[in-house]
Amino acid sequence: MEIEFRSLEDIEWRVNEGEDGTFAGYACRYNKRDSYGTTFHPGVFRKGVDKRDYALLFMHSPYQPVGTFRAEERADHLWIEGRYDDTAAGRDARIMARSGSAPELSVGFVRTDLPEWSKLAEMGDDERKEALENIRSARLVEVSQITARMAAVPGSKLKTVRSALGDLYEAAEEPTLAERLRQFDEERAATAAKHMQERQRRAALLRLTSVGGA
Repeated sequence: MEIEFRSLEDIEWRVNEGEDGTFAGYACRYNKRDSYGTTFHPGVFRKGVDKRDYALLFMHSPYQPVGTFRAEERADHLWIEGRYDDTAAGRDARIMARSGSAPELSVGFVRTDLPEWSKLAEMGDDERKEALENIRSARLVEVSQITARMAAVPGSKLKTVRSALGDLYEAAEEPTLAERLRQFDEERAATAAKHMQERQRRAALLRLTSVGGA
């Protein structure tokens, strides 16, 4: 399981001046190409959103939850509604959302639309590029509040109040998809070189046999 992150660009927070600590808005906009070169398609979270509370994290740290929310798949976006925790971390996150020092969101998700990495590696370059750049099915893991100017997906806005930190979630010895593909290419090249050496050895043996027979 490889968790990926995408940050949202042009976030506008409209913080409730009351004391209820609630927030709501877009967690992800669809059909918007992000700075990672990927695009979320409508319905991407249709089978990947649970009817339960998710954690609102700060900077994707699983050790720093600041609230909870529920998510709903809509026609052109993923909508979330939630409440900040009544804790020091929750209150601080709300203050930073209102001040503009941490006004943006980033989605943590696991892709469920890709074939096994070995099959992906065997695809042609264009087919592989199309598969990797278009996210059509994913499972939502969390949404994080992040500091200003870390955005990646254009056009997303939080109406009211695709990462460097991904290694917090990676299994200790589990390679990423990119590492798997690189390893596969290296193994394929090594196998091809070995086969070439074997063919050259056999050809040399045939030449020696031919000369000896003559």
